[in-house]
Amino acid sequence: VGVIPEFMIARELAFRDADELITVDTMRERKRIMEERAAAFLTLPGGIGTLEELLEVWVAGTLGMHDKPVVVLDPGGVLAGLRDLVDRLVAQGFVRPAAAAGAVWTSTVAEAVDAVEAGVAAARRGAAHARPLAEEVLEAEA
Repeated sequence: VGVIPEFMIARELAFRDADELITVDTMRERKRIMEERAAAFLTLPGGIGTLEELLEVWVAGTLGMHDKPVVVLDPGGVLAGLRDLVDRLVAQGFVRPAAAAGAVWTSTVAEAVDAVEAGVAAARRGAAHARPLAEEVLEAEA
């Protein structure tokens, strides 16, 4: 399923071979639909928009707004600097370890698929998976 704002179609950024292509007016509407329809969030290296979307779903999961797995597939270590930054923020006390654990970092497709499948299965069972419970994060910050 592809969800794309009309203005991005004009820039020829649509994957027209998707099983379903949903056209929307705004990026906010795009993200809302993707969040509603997704069973998991899998991020691959990309630009600033990709980073924004990763952080948004990561934070939302940490705050208990969803229980879907957030998985980062980073072959070649393109996003290693981001992971290092999060680790430094944890070490300096700006980010709680439970919040940092809200994303699962992988380096191969097989690891990413395993992480997504495990996270989806855990969410269906109502069990905590790699994501921290919002209560843990909020209690730790109190």
